[in-house]
Amino acid sequence: MLTVAALYHFTRFADPAALRPGLVQACADAGVKGSLLLAGEGINGTIAGPRAGIDAVLATIRALPGCADLIHKESFAETLPFRRMKVRLKREIVTMGQPDIDPRARVGNYVAPQDWNALIAAPDVAVIDTRNAYEVAIGTFQGAVDPGTATFRDFPDWWQANKDRFHNKRIAMFCTGGIRCEKSTNYLLGQGVEDVYHLQGGILKYLEEVPAEQSLWQGECFVFDDRVSVGHGLVPGPHTTCRACGRPLTEAQRQHPHFEQGVSCDACLPEYTDADRARFRERQRQMALAAARGEPHLGQ
Repeated sequence: MLTVAALYHFTRFADPAALRPGLVQACADAGVKGSLLLAGEGINGTIAGPRAGIDAVLATIRALPGCADLIHKESFAETLPFRRMKVRLKREIVTMGQPDIDPRARVGNYVAPQDWNALIAAPDVAVIDTRNAYEVAIGTFQGAVDPGTATFRDFPDWWQANKDRFHNKRIAMFCTGGIRCEKSTNYLLGQGVEDVYHLQGGILKYLEEVPAEQSLWQGECFVFDDRVSVGHGLVPGPHTTCRACGRPLTEAQRQHPHFEQGVSCDACLPEYTDADRARFRERQRQMALAAARGEPHLGQ
């Protein structure tokens, strides 16, 4: 059984690029794969590997400036859900595009998973899902508002266009692991919203700790690795990924006439040209050839 660790931490890195080589080496030495993002505002990512390897990499991350109290969330997988290790430099560890946002200054009130149901059931609370529309489509909390955003960058504009809907309401927000809500709650506080709450540890912590029979969660939770989705107890769900657009797919969607393995699904067919799909077909062919040889394919 392999350990999957999801993590983020907001801190000030004076020179994120200088931290990258050490992290790359630590992950390689530990046999860990996944993705880590470094920016001036901190670190974010998900890694997977053997228990000892994950512990070693987490120790390396906690030794970085300001990261001693980093909190991570764990789940487990039978097979490695990542094919390689990537440590990338970014302008933001979760992109909102609002230069004045600083979660280190203040955020909304954290709500433990065990207390979340009572909060979102209150009549004066509006519950907002801060994730992208394709994530919301496969699962969300009962009664949650779906902003229908394509990216997290769209959230501020959506709020400005819809804020009057939430007059005299307390706002409760949630996301996959909690990182988006660090920024979205800071943003709403800066807009003058006084009563702002967010689910501590995100959906993943809720699904881990709240029994299914007590849950207000409906559906599956999208995750950014080869598991694609998880349910209660963080058990991998039934979804696979469209290799063209990255959207999660059910078995019924894979039976749609517009679905072609590695090339298209019904949702993304209008988004790509015939030339794009020709490239995707060639990539899929090369992947099949690599699999037949028993070799990994870097384009996967």
